[in-house]
Amino acid sequence: MSERAHYPPGVPCWVDTLQPDPEAATRFYAALFGWQIIGPGETPGSPPGKYFVAQSRGLDVAGIGSLPQRGAPPSAFWNTYVAVDNLDDACAKAANAGGAVVVPPTDAPPAGRLAAISDPSGATLSLWEARDRVGARCVNEPAAWAMSALLTHDPEGAKRFYRDVFGWQSDTFTPGGAEVTLFRLPGFVGGEPQQPVPRDVVAVALPLGADVPTGVPAHWSVDFWIDDADAAAAKAGQLGGSAMTPPHDAPGFRRCVLADPQGAVFSLSQLVRF
Repeated sequence: MSERAHYPPGVPCWVDTLQPDPEAATRFYAALFGWQIIGPGETPGSPPGKYFVAQSRGLDVAGIGSLPQRGAPPSAFWNTYVAVDNLDDACAKAANAGGAVVVPPTDAPPAGRLAAISDPSGATLSLWEARDRVGARCVNEPAAWAMSALLTHDPEGAKRFYRDVFGWQSDTFTPGGAEVTLFRLPGFVGGEPQQPVPRDVVAVALPLGADVPTGVPAHWSVDFWIDDADAAAAKAGQLGGSAMTPPHDAPGFRRCVLADPQGAVFSLSQLVRF
């Protein structure tokens, strides 16, 4: 089930990072993950920029593009896109639920249409109305995106907002004393058959706690699977990146949080066991 050809509305479908120097970013991630880089094409909006598609096993896994404005700081975190069947309606739902439309509906021909919203805590999430490109074609395997997580100061507000916008249901539990919320989309079957959580889980939410540096805003994070988290963290350092959180053991995984040379933060998870 690592290959995907369709994403129902309400399911995260794509991730990308926008950078001041997208060519340098492609070199970093190609060396770190072994990705093949396709492109560039042009980014939507004005002024025009470059957009590269990264592939693993010949299948699309992520995007790397130019920042939409010269001189703007790089996005601190990778972007997650959620599939919608009507972009304008989804933006209206976000506004009515107490969020904001950060980037209005924009054509990205021939791939599709995009927008970006923020929830009431300020965490930004992108929306994707697919045409030629449905999203990531390869997920849940080494060198591919596995999960997106919301880190927020207001878990209860997040539950209400994402229920109203996408129909996500939430289950909260405390493994090892840490609060984790599973966002579930009833009727969706994703993930992998042997995973320890229900297969209708589309994302997770974690509270921003005392162990998070002061000033870190609510945000969506992106996690990629990797064969060897320790080796990947060391390689990222050799390539000019840095370890925000060094490799450590977590239930079922060996994990780390890294920043690329231009400052975009992402995490890696080495599957230890299901």
